[in-house]
Amino acid sequence: MSAITGLYAFRTIDQGSITGKVSPADAAQAVWAVSGTDSITANVVNGAFSLAVKAGTYKVVVDAKEPYKDASVDNVTVADGSPVDVGEIKLQK
Repeated sequence: MSAITGLYAFRTIDQGSITGKVSPADAAQAVWAVSGTDSITANVVNGAFSLAVKAGTYKVVVDAKEPYKDASVDNVTVADGSPVDVGEIKLQK
């Protein structure tokens, strides 16, 4: 029995991901995913971003370059091992 218990102790948690695009493509450098006190950031490359995250609910924040305004998407829910595409986030001036 203890061998089975040991196997479960080492079960890996499959990370999920949050992906999307920023428009215009050169209007942002970074994107943040925030859940409670946890946060992760990724660079925006050619308008696209991808964040590897644990299961949970996140607020995705785009850190825009001037003259554009920051933008966010609330309540992005990620399940274990599942990718979530938030689509295109259009930045406003």
